[in-house]
Amino acid sequence: MTGVPAAVRLPRAARGAAEGRELVLIGAIALLWAVLGGAVDTFFTASNLQNILVSTAPVTLIGIGMTAVIVTAGIDVSVGSAMAVVMVVVAQQVRDGGLAFAPAVGLALVAGGLLGLLNGLLVAYGRVHPIIITFGTLNLYRFAALRIFDGKEVAGVPDTLAFLGGGAEGRTLGLPHSWLLAIVLAVLVWAYMRHAPTGRHLYAIGGDAAAARLAGVAVPRRLTTVYTATGALVGLAACCAIGGGGLVAQSAGTGLELQVIAAVIIGGTSILGGRGTVLGTVLGALLVGTVTSAVTLLRWPTELTSLFIGVFILIAVGADLLRERRRRAL
Repeated sequence: MTGVPAAVRLPRAARGAAEGRELVLIGAIALLWAVLGGAVDTFFTASNLQNILVSTAPVTLIGIGMTAVIVTAGIDVSVGSAMAVVMVVVAQQVRDGGLAFAPAVGLALVAGGLLGLLNGLLVAYGRVHPIIITFGTLNLYRFAALRIFDGKEVAGVPDTLAFLGGGAEGRTLGLPHSWLLAIVLAVLVWAYMRHAPTGRHLYAIGGDAAAARLAGVAVPRRLTTVYTATGALVGLAACCAIGGGGLVAQSAGTGLELQVIAAVIIGGTSILGGRGTVLGTVLGALLVGTVTSAVTLLRWPTELTSLFIGVFILIAVGADLLRERRRRAL
């Protein structure tokens, strides 16, 4: 890290805290799986584990970008609505325009990236808190999606994107391609944020944007980039969601932003910014997916899923605030 100003280095304490949270999550997931394996005979069946990974993949993909966003002390609550826009656009083009796999993925990346770019520009140059900006675009994107849907579901979507779906064509050695894609991207982004100077800039911005700017960090450019990248990942997640073909409902993406933010916060990324890892987000997404599956398998009321995830978020945020208070007291 020679030649990198101290203001843009990843703090050792932050690395240690994040890695400690990851170990706790691994233990929690292992314990939960052991309990569920004993309570439900079908939990460790290949089909159930594949379903968990398939349902977790879109949350993980978007969570990769959301981690970078929250590390900069930002947030993007519009990702669910943005995904609805991308899904309806791509589904219509695949069904009516005969779009092939590669052009469909390219269209999703461009559409998602443009929606993310709008968020990024407004956050970087609007000087308004990101939650206000993205709450506004959440409603704007949802309105746009409903207008494109034109009051109808998109039915009869072919399985052009089946390679990223949850069916037999979307798996290799039993592992869903969407999940493998999410893991590969998570490792690459983890390495970028941990070792690349521009990746460490994100932590500096989250720690103190003014100090980062004085240290030579191009703060507006970095913010615009992370929101744009998050939008592109929303596009990839949309391809995974419509991979099986069939039907795209008007409710697509509803509530997705809460799952993504939950995975990131539970994974150890500080809501205050400046600390967190993508690998923690992967584990957080897996925990959220496991809880959702457990509630279904145990035939409990579906509202309990939200309850458990809410409790996990409160515990994670509380632990983060206590850690920050202890750090400031030193």
